[in-house]
Amino acid sequence: MNEFLEPGMMVRNPLAPDWGLGQVQSRIGERITVNFEHAGKQVIDGRRVQLLMVLPDQG
Repeated sequence: MNEFLEPGMMVRNPLAPDWGLGQVQSRIGERITVNFEHAGKQVIDGRRVQLLMVLPDQG
């Protein structure tokens, strides 16, 4: 589901919108580490959560 994600990409977690914008730090298999502006560094299980990519002009 999240195989397109690469470090540096900006994402949002649709299951936790209050976390705000996050930057992908790494993706190892289905484990995605993201640094969110309001929740800090979180490890996401890509089998359970489809992160939403945010384009630069979408903020």
